[in-house]
Amino acid sequence: MAELELLQFPYSHYNEKARWALDFKRVPHRRTSLLPGPHAITIKRLTGDTLVPVVRLDGEIVAGSAQIIDELERHYPEPPLYPADPAARRRALELEAWLDEQVGPMVRRGVFAALLETPAYVAAMFSSERGAATRALYRAAFPLAKGAMRKSMGIAGQASIDEAHARVAEAFDFVAREAGGPGGYLVGSTFTVADLTAAALLAPAVGPPDSPMALPEPHPPALRAWLARWAAHPGAAWVREKYRAHRPPSAEAGALRRSA
Repeated sequence: MAELELLQFPYSHYNEKARWALDFKRVPHRRTSLLPGPHAITIKRLTGDTLVPVVRLDGEIVAGSAQIIDELERHYPEPPLYPADPAARRRALELEAWLDEQVGPMVRRGVFAALLETPAYVAAMFSSERGAATRALYRAAFPLAKGAMRKSMGIAGQASIDEAHARVAEAFDFVAREAGGPGGYLVGSTFTVADLTAAALLAPAVGPPDSPMALPEPHPPALRAWLARWAAHPGAAWVREKYRAHRPPSAEAGALRRSA
């Protein structure tokens, strides 16, 4: 059995995508939760970049949720996330790429445009797995990072937020239309990487009850308004259904969980 470690942020939809794939395939692994900001030193040393998720698999470094799923399909082919039919597989991977590149960043922009109005909440959320001293230091320093976060996510005034809302609405419309309702699938008649990617990346706009990255309660008013915006959309119902039907409990080896 390969030794596998996931380096992650607990509250990130791309990291949730990788966690879901690991759990769906029941791959035993350990998770190392990193503190956003200071994480850059660790990840840059491993990959030359600062993005997570990153997996260590028997000494090999795999960066990015799509690459991680591709590697999992190679090492752990059952149950499959890639369709067997070549045309269906191409379509599933095309949808994964579109969701990764066009939808995920807009969901992140939309939710953080709401969250950054309450920096104390975000700082507490990011540092929730730390000791009291680290949490206090992180909260004190967090306002300095707020501008950098806005810039990296493209939050530059109301027009950028309106763009995020429009793109997220289009994504919800797409899954509702293409999957044909809560019980359907985006490609073929089984759960694939396309469904997993859509549900994981849209989850921060839905807050599905079966999600392991549910944001801490009580939600600040701006976050409540963000979630309420999408709550009645058929695409949000589809996300909730996919979590209920296909998001298994964690396959993480609990004794190996740690923060870094």
